[in-house]
Amino acid sequence: MKRRVRAVEEVKVRTREFAAANALATREAAVTAAKAKESAEVAAREAAAAVLRLFNNDAELVARLLGVTAEELEREAKPVTAARAKEVIEELRARAERPRPVRRARKASAAATAASTSSPTSVPDGGLADAG
Repeated sequence: MKRRVRAVEEVKVRTREFAAANALATREAAVTAAKAKESAEVAAREAAAAVLRLFNNDAELVARLLGVTAEELEREAKPVTAARAKEVIEELRARAERPRPVRRARKASAAATAASTSSPTSVPDGGLADAG
């Protein structure tokens, strides 16, 4: 009987420990998610302000391009300072000026292109290769 009581008590203790550990882990995950959400919202507001500046504050045009209302777009962009919007634009320009990386073809597609390049490369005057 004492063993059963002790076993039940041990299960209760372990259950409480698991519950406490679960609560801590869940809380940490919630804090991390909240920080990520806040960062995403700030980035969205900054992007809205930058795009409005790049389109000469034509909220109607940008709203149509993005599929949102002009009021919503202006509301998002309003808290962003002009200086921060300029910084975002400069970051975008720097990114646009960088050369695009050259992507290498996969080995399977490289073998397929090698097989297709082994065919004759000359084309008749009509511009079409012999289909027969």
